[in-house]
Amino acid sequence: MRILVTNDDGIYARGLWTLVGALKEVSEVVVVAPDREQSAVGSSVTLHQPLRAREITPPVKGVKSYCVEGTPADCVILALRNLNDSEIDLVLSGINEGANLGDDVLISGTVGAALQGHLNGIPSVALSVASLEDVHFDAAARLAVVLVRKIGAEALPKDIFLNVNLPNLPLDQIRGMEITQLGRRSYSDEIKEGHDGKRKYYWIVRGKPEWQPKEGTDIWALLKDKISITPLHSDLTSQQALSPLKELSPTILHDLFIP
Repeated sequence: MRILVTNDDGIYARGLWTLVGALKEVSEVVVVAPDREQSAVGSSVTLHQPLRAREITPPVKGVKSYCVEGTPADCVILALRNLNDSEIDLVLSGINEGANLGDDVLISGTVGAALQGHLNGIPSVALSVASLEDVHFDAAARLAVVLVRKIGAEALPKDIFLNVNLPNLPLDQIRGMEITQLGRRSYSDEIKEGHDGKRKYYWIVRGKPEWQPKEGTDIWALLKDKISITPLHSDLTSQQALSPLKELSPTILHDLFIP
């Protein structure tokens, strides 16, 4: 199995190389990651300026590694189309510092990179640890190896797209694992204004998140010191809204032509 590893914390992030070190023992690994932090860029793709990539000397020897002046999604696209001459069997994005839970998956660069793998028909996993300080990466790296073996043995569907979050604990303190749904986590965003001497600017500042720890969600699992594995899909269609919209569509069409 050949694994593409990327992230949104940047090419020299400790979580990325902890992951690579563990994966290298069981598989062939290639790294293509952003040259700097790209948190909260979601699945953004660079279309209005050229991308530049360069090969680097990796902290883990024997791993072909590139850094890209672009987003995590750019990294996966470049890896699959240009920087790699062999088939990729799995895309692993992480290990991210900080959880990617609930609504955050829509803006997460970590999840956005994995989404690009999924859209290309490749099993993909986004892997995060729920802390920004003194992060315990070892349990996440070990879990990644387990998932790689399961995917390699075809024990999971070929189009699997997983969002995995671990509590920031040593392995022996983690209390289990839950297969979860996305919870709800919202922020009270604040806007700070400033002036650079020429013109006014605005800075979006994320406030403290408000968690809704409903049982069975990823947030609930993390609060119980458990691993959360959430299967995702690129289909964002709201099945709940389909029927009412279909019932209402003749009226909408009527009102469109006859005000």
